[in-house]
Amino acid sequence: MKHRCPICKVETDSAVHRDFPFCSERCRMQDLGNWASEKYVVSEPVFDEEEPGEGKRNSIILDLENPHDGES
Repeated sequence: MKHRCPICKVETDSAVHRDFPFCSERCRMQDLGNWASEKYVVSEPVFDEEEPGEGKRNSIILDLENPHDGES
């Protein structure tokens, strides 16, 4: 599989580069550093940021003692 390194844009190949999709360990570590220093961020929240007490929440309670209770 061929791709371009996300850091330096050099062409990489999964069959040749063990740090694929990066071209080298240096670029892989630079990418990790970018995440650690929050240079990269996820643009939208993965979870709903609504407070737990607000809005309607549904819960399912499983009775592990009697797993077949309530079945028809």
